[in-house]
Amino acid sequence: MGHTNNVTEFVLLGLTQNPEGQKVLFVMFLLIYIVTVVGNLLIVVTVTASPSLGSPMYFFLVYLSLMDAAYSTAISPKMISDLLCDKKTISFPACMGQLFIEHLFGGAEVFLLVAMAYDRYVAICKPLHYLTIMNRQICILLLVVAWAGGFVHSVVQLLFVYSLPFCGSNVINNFACDMYPLLELACTDTSFIGLTMVANGGAICMVTFILLLFSYGVILNSLKTHSREGRNKALSTCSSHIMVVVLFFVPCIFLYVKPVSNFPIDKSVSVLLTVITPMLNPLIYTMRNSEMKNAMGKLWCKYLTIGRIRTCHPH
Repeated sequence: MGHTNNVTEFVLLGLTQNPEGQKVLFVMFLLIYIVTVVGNLLIVVTVTASPSLGSPMYFFLVYLSLMDAAYSTAISPKMISDLLCDKKTISFPACMGQLFIEHLFGGAEVFLLVAMAYDRYVAICKPLHYLTIMNRQICILLLVVAWAGGFVHSVVQLLFVYSLPFCGSNVINNFACDMYPLLELACTDTSFIGLTMVANGGAICMVTFILLLFSYGVILNSLKTHSREGRNKALSTCSSHIMVVVLFFVPCIFLYVKPVSNFPIDKSVSVLLTVITPMLNPLIYTMRNSEMKNAMGKLWCKYLTIGRIRTCHPH
């Protein structure tokens, strides 16, 4: 490495220094994390095991759920275990790894949400051509583009931070490694890199969010020509997409579209983005979707029946 780097680990200040508060947060975040992983994997299992959920919308939903589970796992377990430790440290490589994984899945999710909006657009505005336009190849292509987009975004972020000299303080005022807290610790002028970050992370969030809102505007506008029943069905699937988009992009824009600085509220917004949103996504998609609920019910019955048959006729 060509720069002075005597920081081998960082100290994470976490969410609170209060021991009682840490215990409460430990229980709360552990429960949230379990619900997140179980909820998202339940969606993956349901869609994979249900022939009725074969449409492109559910193909994307499976990967959204996997991304949410992975995104949450990049951050939550470390944060949860830190709540029980007195000294919260993370090694330099682990910090870089966390940063990379977080931005890989976060970035891929941004592009995947765009693919999902496109899918809804085709389904509602071009229903007769839906299956020819959204064929298997196109779905896989959109998925690969989403992963590639997340990967490129993440590598760019990582290269910037990795090349910074860290020689002074190693205390990160946050519960995870992220761009802005790290830029503040670098002992060099980071204003240019800061701008590049805003351009990279912030612009992706802003532009995508505006595009998505615009596309949903177009979709909702085209519903005027639909029957009431068709309109209600389209509204219910779109409204769950819109809720997920808002939950993901509003905190994302708040965190990354601003000059490099750490506001006290940033931690709470980070929690919303990295902990709460991945938990809410499966809930939003299953509670508002009758097809998902039916498929889960059927699987559950099937599972119970198999269980019952086994207990009646032990081999």
